[in-house]
Amino acid sequence: MLRKTEFKFVLISGLLMFLAMYSGFVAADRIKDIAKVQGVRNNQLVGYGLVVGLNGTGDGNAPHTVQSLRGMLSRLGVNIPQDVSLQSKNVAAVAIHTDLPAFAKPGQTLDITISSIGNARSLRGGSLLISPLKGVDGQIYALAQGSIIVSGFGAEGNDGSSVTVNVPSVGRIPNGAIVEKAVDTPFGQKREIVLNLRTPDFTTSNHVTKVINETLGPGTAYSIDAGSINVQAPQDLAQRVSYISLLENLEVEPAEPSAKVIINARTGTVVIGRHVRVLPAAVSHGSLTVTITESVNVSQPGAFSRVGRTVTTPQSDLNIAQDNYRMFKIKEGVTLDDVVRGVNEVGLAPGDLVAILEALKEAGSLRAELIVI
Repeated sequence: MLRKTEFKFVLISGLLMFLAMYSGFVAADRIKDIAKVQGVRNNQLVGYGLVVGLNGTGDGNAPHTVQSLRGMLSRLGVNIPQDVSLQSKNVAAVAIHTDLPAFAKPGQTLDITISSIGNARSLRGGSLLISPLKGVDGQIYALAQGSIIVSGFGAEGNDGSSVTVNVPSVGRIPNGAIVEKAVDTPFGQKREIVLNLRTPDFTTSNHVTKVINETLGPGTAYSIDAGSINVQAPQDLAQRVSYISLLENLEVEPAEPSAKVIINARTGTVVIGRHVRVLPAAVSHGSLTVTITESVNVSQPGAFSRVGRTVTTPQSDLNIAQDNYRMFKIKEGVTLDDVVRGVNEVGLAPGDLVAILEALKEAGSLRAELIVI
């Protein structure tokens, strides 16, 4: 059970509900917006390099930076004796990463991100020296080099005070890498193509298949499962490009999402889907306060009595108070929109909605998936 705190709640019905209520129809999406061609994907590249030209904000005498600097100078014909200590305050060892898009060809450029892997305080003003970018197969697909753009900055005072804005140890180089090798794709290797839905759903998969067959002829497509549709395509590459262009622009009515209630415990946000339903239930929400007050009574014998003695006796006063929250009944088939409205009318705090939702779920009256993130 979440702590009873003040939650803000957001009732999201989405664009589909909005159009259904106000326009009487559900908008269709293009296939290219809900699916991707199997095999047409980005490939991640990573590399290691040195950034030079820093204004004393580099790694210092970090062993990996000194070793890399020696190796780079050696490849450039500069041999430094091992007993000579290298000062690398203006040098930083960095990791480089980027995504290689599908169909990227040699000579095209990529944006790259550079991140310090040592103790460099800032990469501002530095330049990345030529560095290879490799794929998971260990092959080089691009070469990176250029001046770094850093959005963050830091400043330090002589008394040890400092201020840092954003992250100055990470930067970018627009068009900082040149593609050297293309990645093979299965785009033209098979007779058919496969469309992978971004959000697998049996209904959406069936709708896509139906639209394709109605447009291009019966038997052109069939659903493999909830996330994939097999489509027959011409073998000629030029015709295949035009064919896929036609497929991508076909409009399909996607399936409406399943009923879900999502509670973000960190931000206190409750998101309620459109198709959430509640079975009949009676809900009473309130608090019971029990107050016990202890007091002492003094008992004395009569004024002229020769027997008896003065004694003390404890006395407890019990008081029970309950908040004036009434029990309310939820009818069959109502939506959580109605529940929210009823909670507001009864006068409960927004945070009480969370407790009610969890109680309804435990009682089996909430017809939705309850997700706490």
